[in-house]
Amino acid sequence: MPSIFKISTGIVKLLKHFNWIWVGIIAPDDDSSLRFVQILKGGIEQNGACIEFIEIFSHIHALPQERIRKIKETIHKSSTNVIIGHFNTENSWNRFGVINILEIPGKVWITITDTDFPSSYPVEISFKNNTLLFTRVKKNIPSFLKFIREVNPIMFPNGSIIKDWWTSLCNNQCPQSIKRSCSADEDPTIPFPCDYTYFANSYNIYNAVYALAHALKYMLFSGTGNITMWNGDHLRLSDYLPWEFHHYLKNVHFKNILDEEIMFDENGDLPIDYSIINLIFLPNGTLKHEIVGSYKPYAPPGEDFTVNEKVIVWEAAFTQTPPQSRCTQSCAPGFRKLPREGQPVCCYDCIPCPDGHISNQTDMENCIRCSEDQWPNEKRDVCIPKMINLLSHEESLGIVLTLISIFFFLITAVILGIFIKYQDTPIVRSNNRNLSYILLVSLMLCFLCSLIFLGRPEKVTCVLRQTAFGITFSISLSSVLAKTITVVIAFQTTKPGSKLRKWMGSRVSYSIVLSCSLLQVLFCLVWLGTAPPFPYLNMQAEDGTIQIECNEGSIIAFYCVLGYLGFLAGISFIVAFLARNLPDSFNEAKYITFSMLVFCSVWVSFIPTYLSTRGKYMVAVEIFAILASSAGILGCIFIPKCYIILLRPDRNNRKYITKNKLT
Repeated sequence: MPSIFKISTGIVKLLKHFNWIWVGIIAPDDDSSLRFVQILKGGIEQNGACIEFIEIFSHIHALPQERIRKIKETIHKSSTNVIIGHFNTENSWNRFGVINILEIPGKVWITITDTDFPSSYPVEISFKNNTLLFTRVKKNIPSFLKFIREVNPIMFPNGSIIKDWWTSLCNNQCPQSIKRSCSADEDPTIPFPCDYTYFANSYNIYNAVYALAHALKYMLFSGTGNITMWNGDHLRLSDYLPWEFHHYLKNVHFKNILDEEIMFDENGDLPIDYSIINLIFLPNGTLKHEIVGSYKPYAPPGEDFTVNEKVIVWEAAFTQTPPQSRCTQSCAPGFRKLPREGQPVCCYDCIPCPDGHISNQTDMENCIRCSEDQWPNEKRDVCIPKMINLLSHEESLGIVLTLISIFFFLITAVILGIFIKYQDTPIVRSNNRNLSYILLVSLMLCFLCSLIFLGRPEKVTCVLRQTAFGITFSISLSSVLAKTITVVIAFQTTKPGSKLRKWMGSRVSYSIVLSCSLLQVLFCLVWLGTAPPFPYLNMQAEDGTIQIECNEGSIIAFYCVLGYLGFLAGISFIVAFLARNLPDSFNEAKYITFSMLVFCSVWVSFIPTYLSTRGKYMVAVEIFAILASSAGILGCIFIPKCYIILLRPDRNNRKYITKNKLT
């Protein structure tokens, strides 16, 4: 009988080869078969496969119709395409054969049996090509066919099957190698098959008999004393105890007639190799035994199991060859298995891998997280490098912002040129023309500093971005504040006895600009000295991209700079708003009020927008805020003056400006 452990291992290897992970098992209830089922179940589950059902039937009693019906129903309703049957005796095979398992379509049968199959079958029975047999290797014994022809059947039990088979050997259809001459009282027409299949186990029986013979020989000539006894020409085995014989049988070691080493392993099994046979039922009634693989338990790993899939003939009912046997469809790469509650581990659902994860094999239990600089592709089966995301000069948004910055820079430069050309006109000289020059130059720098925010952030550009922006804007706002205070002082000095006359002049204005700007410079120096901005690869900001951005270093310092600019703008707005109704035909306080209103509106909107965006759009928001607030100051303060200088020169005179000075 085949080694239960070894044959179970071979079947598990076959299941793994074809990736069959959903199987059924059918076996008789004898001790050997039940032990086989137990070992096979453990091996299957250990390798991640599952068993849908196990059907056990009686090996002694005939199967009742109700039991046959139930087994048939189980097989037909099962979703598995692979069923393993253990039929270690011809009796168990015949008892289960009443279910006609070889006629059931869409099921692969893996059968363990040493039962001999004939070389033909009744063509009226629709057998399916879906059977793989595990059987011990069968070899030809020299002179065995000669022994068959010459042996006297009287030496064997007087059974009808042996008598019919013996008579069939003299049939003219019998192969010449085993055909013998019939006596006068023998009927050669007896319908009994005459072929080699009934010699299949002869090699194994031959080795077993010789193993017993060698064990007896070792025991007889061991010199153990009075246990060696002969009765005439016959050995009296009854004089030996079983355990004494077992000792010699276990240590048998000899070469058979084929020059093969015969011995028992530590489990008491002969080193037997197994053939994997595909039963092929040809349309003409021929049953072909095609050897499609082998299992050699004692061979080195990697050489112990072979299967030639190309020569296996599968049933036409299978839509895929080799057929698959799974509880559920495989989870493709990009998905992972989600076990179904209360069901075997082979039954699961497939769910996509979460963001940032992949699965690069089928039926993966867990998805693999991509490294920080990589991201899954669309199918989520490969990690690909993340795209670099930054606001560059080459992309459309960067080009638009660059053009807008240059445009406003040129507009500011043109306005500065106009003011220089018409510097002696009353509209330019009023309200301190030098402050206007400082304001225009600082606005030009504001427009240019927005260009530093474009392109790949470097250590130098990160430092310059916020500091240049903060300092240039502080100069602009302090100039606006100085202009506003100048307007107020200029009106107050027109009143009799005013003490503000001593504050008139450019010295006060310059002091305001210088002191306010230096305070912002101090803030920036403290910022750079404690936690300066630096380039930062933000890999978590947006899916699939690496955001190259400037980290502010100290968020507190960043908002202190912004807060100081807001403070200057707020003071300028309040002073200008209070001075908006001063009786002056060209009261600049009105325009300063509007410019500060625009400035404050832009930056109040900037903060929540800035905090809610990421990557290059966050940079674009800051550039837009710089451009919009600078353009607001430029348009509200200087465009009305340019309108008078260029289009209404008749108003650019002292008489028009002062005609409504006082009411």
